[in-house]
Amino acid sequence: MDYKKSGVDIEAGYKSVELMKQFVKRTMRPEVLGGLGGFSGAFSLEKIKDMEEPVLLSGTDGCGTKVKLAFLMDKHDTIGIDAVAMCVNDVACAGGEPLFFLDYIACGKNYPEKIATIVSGVAEGCVQSECARIGGETAEQPGRMPEDEYDLAGFAVGVADKKDIITGETIKPGDTLIGIASSGVHSNGFSLVRNVFEMTKESLNTYYEELGTTLGEALITPTRIYVKALKSVKNAGIKIKGCSHITGGGFYENIPRMLPEGIKAVVKKDSYTVPAIFKMMQKRGDIAEEMMYNTFNMGIGMVLCVDPADAEATIEALKSAGETAYIIGYTAEGEKAAEVC
Repeated sequence: MDYKKSGVDIEAGYKSVELMKQFVKRTMRPEVLGGLGGFSGAFSLEKIKDMEEPVLLSGTDGCGTKVKLAFLMDKHDTIGIDAVAMCVNDVACAGGEPLFFLDYIACGKNYPEKIATIVSGVAEGCVQSECARIGGETAEQPGRMPEDEYDLAGFAVGVADKKDIITGETIKPGDTLIGIASSGVHSNGFSLVRNVFEMTKESLNTYYEELGTTLGEALITPTRIYVKALKSVKNAGIKIKGCSHITGGGFYENIPRMLPEGIKAVVKKDSYTVPAIFKMMQKRGDIAEEMMYNTFNMGIGMVLCVDPADAEATIEALKSAGETAYIIGYTAEGEKAAEVC
């Protein structure tokens, strides 16, 4: 009896690390110390000495049941982008610059090529957010999950000067809400998505004119990363008063998280066009509109609150970063909540 006969292939683990090195190299920043394969990742903090009062920010998350879609489609090169996005967007939402990311992959069986493909997506997410992938762990867990399945999670660490942290405390009635377009469903609400649509290869490979692609490709589109977009607004000299990453819980849970007491957010539904995938989901699943806004991002992945005088400049800064943005509402006096009307 040995470890391999028990279901854990150490040699496969070694091969996974070798295969992923080519992807991880793309994410390196000058601050990264040492190479891949150590017991911990090292990152120099020399550059943050120039900040008046540096504060570390962190975010951790996974991809939820969206990984089951990756299993069905046998497509594993984008799910890593989702894992990175869910973490770095939270760091950026607080005004931070993501510095580095670490991932954790639990699998029933270590197929080196598949693991390397997953990590290629993680690396792409790190490149998009300009943070380094400085470590990770692949845990082969036979008996705990089927051989062809895995789970993916991770965490990001970032930094901000304390004076630049976005707290929402200066938000007042009459401020402007700006929505940045999402790339689709992102990585939230998939337990509901999988109950609305038939999760078969035939169903996922079906092309829909209104989507402009197959159902599977529309659903698996990776979460948009907003790090560069928020940096563009900051570099334009605009003060972001509040920021909400629209994840699980949709508008109703996430927008109030940036608001101070006594202020509500009023979102106008007709201020932008809701993407077709959400309309299709609502119709097929016979889902109440309020539940849609309470579960999904509905086409808006990030909401910013700015002074009305900065609204147009904010839109322009976001456009220059390649984003589509809309003025979607305003703040008003009232109980801290999101009002969608």
